[in-house]
Amino acid sequence: MPTIAPALGAELLVDFLNTLDIEEGADTLDDGAAFEVWANRHGVGMGDRAEARAVRDSLRALVDGGSASLPAVELETACSERSVELTASTAAQAAVAASVILSIQGRLDRVKLCHADDCRWAFYDRSRNGSRNWCSMGVCGNRQKARAYRARQGDAADGPTG
Repeated sequence: MPTIAPALGAELLVDFLNTLDIEEGADTLDDGAAFEVWANRHGVGMGDRAEARAVRDSLRALVDGGSASLPAVELETACSERSVELTASTAAQAAVAASVILSIQGRLDRVKLCHADDCRWAFYDRSRNGSRNWCSMGVCGNRQKARAYRARQGDAADGPTG
């Protein structure tokens, strides 16, 4: 069973949230073989896919600023004089452990979902002030800025009537 290292918490959580791809209309949890590949890549077992889906959906709601009630997930802990380790054996457990670690560190609010309605890809906001809104400024951010520009140009072309 892997121990979730704090440095890997954000990466694992973001990857777990991104098992749902809104833009492509794909859900890794729907495909047992794809989910097994994902779990093996992260060194965890698949566990129950319904549990993984419930945890993922709750965590996506949570990082999107909503409230969420996570299903009960068992985590193993090991305490030493100066540390506590969380151990997870399934994907759902690992994602919950990662979110707990990030929450304790005060960094869970850095995990965000892209503001683009047709994307909603999860990412870790590494910006200095934590104000990033899009998974990629070059793709989703650029699209949004182009839409806003076109809307402003359309409003300006209409001009005052009279």
